Amino acid sequence: MRVVLQRVESGLVMVDSRTVAQIGPGLVIFLGIGPQDGEAQARFLAEKIATLRIFEDEAGKMNRSVSEVGGKAIVVSQFTLYADTRKGRRPSFTGAAAPELARPLVERFATLLAEQGVATQMGEFGAHMRVELVNDGPVTIWLESD
Repeated sequence: MRVVLQRVESGLVMVDSRTVAQIGPGLVIFLGIGPQDGEAQARFLAEKIATLRIFEDEAGKMNRSVSEVGGKAIVVSQFTLYADTRKGRRPSFTGAAAPELARPLVERFATLLAEQGVATQMGEFGAHMRVELVNDGPVTIWLESD
């Protein structure tokens, strides 16, 4: 699994012209699933993200987790995190999991994150989404389960 997470002041996901997810302060999590990924990887990343100290405390130090500050999260499935651009001009996405594996694992990851105490919403799997966010910091972090 690969994650790009952004600490945000706000986040919004739209499909067509309808809002499918919207949060105030928290995290927008772009999640890519590889063919070898499963429950263990989802659990590891959900626990890691819920406890990652990337929010500021009273002294202005990154010393609090999204759970501690009462932040929320949006999980956006993004197979393009597995893009292979080593050859040619068009990325190959053969390293990404097939939708029948990826969809339930994205949903499971979101459930596990919610179980960690982070109010979690999701984008719409397989849809063309418009993602808007106001990055706070900016803080952008890349995580992998392996």
